[in-house]
Amino acid sequence: MDKQLEKLIQDQIKNEWYSAYLYTSMAAWCESENLEGFAHWMYKQAEEETEHGKKMFEFLIDRGVKIVLQAIPQPPSDFPSPQAIFEQSLEHEKKVTALIYGIADQADKVNDHPTKVFIQWFITEQVEEEKNASQILDLLRKIPANSAAIFQLDHRLMKRE
Repeated sequence: MDKQLEKLIQDQIKNEWYSAYLYTSMAAWCESENLEGFAHWMYKQAEEETEHGKKMFEFLIDRGVKIVLQAIPQPPSDFPSPQAIFEQSLEHEKKVTALIYGIADQADKVNDHPTKVFIQWFITEQVEEEKNASQILDLLRKIPANSAAIFQLDHRLMKRE
C-alpha cells in the first residue's frame, strides 16, 4: 500500500476515535443538563464513530499494514447549549468529510482499487452524518431559548436506534 495512503488511513482511525470521544463528551454534558434524549443521541453517535474507526483498522490489517495507534486529544467538556453542541457537531462532521475525501483522492492518485471501493462507503456515510446534524441544528435554531420545545426535541432524540 502507498505509504501516504496508509498514513492518511492511520490518521483517520485516530480521527474517528476522537469523534467518538468528542460525542461521548457531548453526551456527558447533556447528561449534566438532564437532557437524556440529547445524551442518548450523542452516545449512539459515539458508537457509530467507534465502528467507523474499527472498519478502517480492520481494512488496514486485511491489507497487511501494521497498525500504529496514535494519541487521541482531549475533547472539550463544556458547551453553552444544545444548539452549540450541534453547531460544533456539524462543523466537526464537515472536517471529517474533508479528511475522507483526502483519502479518496490519494487512492485515486495511486490507483489503489481496494481503497477506492472501501472509502466509498465512508463518503456515503458522511452525507448522512452531515444531514443528521444539520437537521437537528435547524430545529434547534427555530426553538426560542428556554422554550418547552427543547424537551419535545429531547424526547424525540431519545428514540434514535
